[in-house]
Amino acid sequence: MADRHSPETRSYNMSRIPGKNTKPELLVRKFLFSKGFRYRLHNKGLPGTPDIILPKYKTVVFINGCFWHGHDSCKYFSVPKTRTEWWLNKINKNKFNDNLAHQNLIEAGWKVIYIWGCELKKTTIEPRLAQLSVQILKNLKS
Repeated sequence: MADRHSPETRSYNMSRIPGKNTKPELLVRKFLFSKGFRYRLHNKGLPGTPDIILPKYKTVVFINGCFWHGHDSCKYFSVPKTRTEWWLNKINKNKFNDNLAHQNLIEAGWKVIYIWGCELKKTTIEPRLAQLSVQILKNLKS
């Protein structure tokens, strides 16, 4: 099935999708700051350029979009019907890069936490953020 948009329109649409400072990321950052956690953002010196870095806890947080990172068995992830092969290659490459960054961070002594976009919906955000606090504090002890 062919793309509905011209290459120029598609390029423009894709360029409008933010890579950082997204709504889910801002929600998590606001929560962490309100709980007294202090963090750094988008350190390009760390594998995978984590969204949030908590140096005191030797912990990084990735806030992944379910579509872009191929969140398995998630209702917000479905393979597009147009350019399917291209999208599958892109999403699989993202997954591969995520796994590589994860391994490199673990080997460097970092704890890695993932938050999926679907976990930040109205019905699930409060328990997920409470769990995030517990995960971070647990990392301080270990």
